[in-house]
Amino acid sequence: MKTLAKFLFVAFALTFVTVSVSFANNRPIKALKAVGYETSLYTDTKGNLRIAVDKQTGGAVEVKLVNSAGKEFFVQRIGKNQRKARLRLDVSELPDGAYQVAFTNGATDFVNNLTINTKQPEFKSRMIALN
Repeated sequence: MKTLAKFLFVAFALTFVTVSVSFANNRPIKALKAVGYETSLYTDTKGNLRIAVDKQTGGAVEVKLVNSAGKEFFVQRIGKNQRKARLRLDVSELPDGAYQVAFTNGATDFVNNLTINTKQPEFKSRMIALN
């Protein structure tokens, strides 16, 4: 009798585990909610890159600064409950070249191109003659 009870208990436990796992895998996956957002980019007098993002609540927006080789220099995720974000990036230490500021909400991507060129100092020569 004990052997039969143990066998039935193990069979019931395995059946319960199998059914619960199959229900766990069939849960609907929560889809990403794409939210509307507006962006603004400009440089200030000190040479910093200013980024402004205004978005709707309920979804996240990610901001990236990437060079032409694909190396990421800056990544910031703006959370789903945040409506506004104001970012300041110091790009003075970055090497000259082409960069992209990419915005994505999971459904759509928006890319702004950015070129960094350092002005070379101009030396003006003067001739002074003494008599």
